[in-house]
Amino acid sequence: MFVVLLTYVKGLDVVDALLAAHVRFLEEHYAAGTFLLSGRREPRTGGVILARAPSREALLDVLAGDPFASCGAARYDVVEFVPSMAAPQLAGLL
Repeated sequence: MFVVLLTYVKGLDVVDALLAAHVRFLEEHYAAGTFLLSGRREPRTGGVILARAPSREALLDVLAGDPFASCGAARYDVVEFVPSMAAPQLAGLL
């Protein structure tokens, strides 16, 4: 399991211009089962994605397809972790 922290490195005008394409990217990877949860950071400096992938390298390949990445609008910090506890409604993620 992975936590992906996106940090915008370009202005919100650039981010907003890419937002519709970024949402399509997210939807594609929700449908594939890679992304489990996502949302913007507050204050609006980036976003967070909870993801599952067979490896860090596989996830990095997925993230390279994000319009925010291909246009250089965001930096990605990927944290891998092994979940060992969950709230009952999230137990299926273990």
